[in-house]
Amino acid sequence: MPEIAIIMGSDSDLGVMREAALTLESFEIKCEVSVLSAHRAHAALQKYVKAAVKRGVKVFIAGAGGAAHLPGVIAAITELPVIGVPIKSAALDGLDAILSIVQMPSGIPVAAVGVNGAKNAALLAVSMLALRNRKLALKLSNYRKRMRVEVLKKNDRLHKVGYKKYLKP
Repeated sequence: MPEIAIIMGSDSDLGVMREAALTLESFEIKCEVSVLSAHRAHAALQKYVKAAVKRGVKVFIAGAGGAAHLPGVIAAITELPVIGVPIKSAALDGLDAILSIVQMPSGIPVAAVGVNGAKNAALLAVSMLALRNRKLALKLSNYRKRMRVEVLKKNDRLHKVGYKKYLKP
C-alpha cells in the first residue's frame, strides 16, 4: 500500500517528478505516481485523492507548472499534508508556479519546495512519516550523516589540491 502519492498535472513534468519517486524508493517507501490535471481532469482528480486517502496515503506531493493549481486543489480535497513542487516553465522560469503554490488562502496550507525541487519534496515527506516511524527516522538521520561526510571530504580535497586542480577532470 503506498504511503505517498505523487501527482503531476502533465506527463511533461515526469522528468522532474521522477526524482521524488526515486528518493522515496531509496528510503523503501512505497509511492504511486499519477498524471491528473486540476483543470483538465478535475472530477478524476477528486475521485483519486479521496480513494488514495482511504487506501492509506499519508502525504501528497504535487508537481505543477504555470498557474500551478494542482497542489492547492488537492489541499482543498484532503486535510492530509500536500507538498507542492513548482515546475520550471519556459515563460517565467517557474516563478509563476512557485507564487501560485505559496499564495494559498488561510486555512488551506500547501508546503512548497524550490523550483524543480522534487527530491526535497520527497525528503520533506520522509521527515513527516519519520515522526511516527523510528526506523525511518534512523534512515533519514543516516542519509543526512552521509551528506555531511561527503561535503567534508570535498572540502578536504579542495584544501589539499587547491581550487584550480579541484575543477579539472
